[in-house]
Amino acid sequence: MRRTRPPELAVTGLSENLQGDIYRTVKRAVVIGNGCAGAENQCFGLVHSLGLFDRHLYHRVARPKGGILQWLPISLYKRIHRFISTICARFSINATGITNVFEVDDAKQIAAMARSTFDKNGPLLVVASGSDTISVASSIRRLAMENVFVVQVQHPRSHLERFDLVITPRHDYFSLTPEGKMQIPFFLRPWVTPREPPGRNVFLTTGALHYADASTLRNATLEWKEEFASLSKPLVVVNIGGPTRNCLYGVDLAKQLCGMLQSILWSCGSLRISFSRRTPKKVVEIITGELSSNSKVYIWDGKDPNPHLGHLALADTFIITADSISMLSEACSTGKPVYVVGAERCTWKFSDFQKTLHERGAVRPLTGNEDMCEKWSYSPLNDNGEAARRVIQDLAKRGWKIET
Repeated sequence: MRRTRPPELAVTGLSENLQGDIYRTVKRAVVIGNGCAGAENQCFGLVHSLGLFDRHLYHRVARPKGGILQWLPISLYKRIHRFISTICARFSINATGITNVFEVDDAKQIAAMARSTFDKNGPLLVVASGSDTISVASSIRRLAMENVFVVQVQHPRSHLERFDLVITPRHDYFSLTPEGKMQIPFFLRPWVTPREPPGRNVFLTTGALHYADASTLRNATLEWKEEFASLSKPLVVVNIGGPTRNCLYGVDLAKQLCGMLQSILWSCGSLRISFSRRTPKKVVEIITGELSSNSKVYIWDGKDPNPHLGHLALADTFIITADSISMLSEACSTGKPVYVVGAERCTWKFSDFQKTLHERGAVRPLTGNEDMCEKWSYSPLNDNGEAARRVIQDLAKRGWKIET
């Protein structure tokens, strides 16, 4: 919001650009998470790219556990919570088990904080991700529209006007393409995300936002280079996720992957394998049983410290299962060769994402006939930087700027 009267810069949070215009300075952020690392890391990645990572507060929406209520939308659960709390208060009944549904401050409290501290600390940037955070983030904007800038990461399905900016991958709009329309019955189309083409407040990325930007990987290089120094080159990192409804696989793909990895081991200096929390136990057992005895192979046991950032920083080549958009987005942002396993099993928008990466030249299918010493180049994904620039541009339209 542009001000016309002279400010006291150190007190009000206003700053002046080279043309003499007065800008409100965004010096702080609030991240609204849902407890899911894949969603929250997208928020942290954006905040980090904007230079606000050491000046953000984190709050989490806690979905209730157990019973039928855990399947309700958070917004509906919140209404039930308020109704039951009102009844219990009226009749002096203890509402244990219903209270403290959220581990996040109430949206009213965050909005009130944004309003009351606006003159002193400037606007508040709110970044949220995941369906459970939609009602909280949109409520903050509704209650403090002139004091906050609300970014919703991942598509919120409908009513995009509730947010200042929506950041979502292009493949979320696959349902609107001719190919996407052929894959679902017409009577289901009104309920498929999204319902209409991108609007003015929607920014499309290629992949998912993430925390592994250039500065993070530089720090990871310093942290892990000594431990990785003795590893023979090329260092090949294998990241294995887990099946999803749009990318189904099981022990069959695990056995196929084992065969391909054994076929390329001759060209690997070192092979390091990591599993995700979603990896089925049987898949872990098969791959561990087949490969753990090879002296070139290291399999991370899941204990801290997690070598993931070290792998991204120091690997020469990646092999990644097609189910994980996050891991593929991170690896393809490094500019290093990325081989994909199981892309042919993906459907819906997962398939569209794989097609985009392939056309970009960022990924190739793993066949087992590769020489891991081979390199190729492509334009690395830069979704974090591009999304951050869009946030800065939209803030400028309101007369706001990020503190540098």
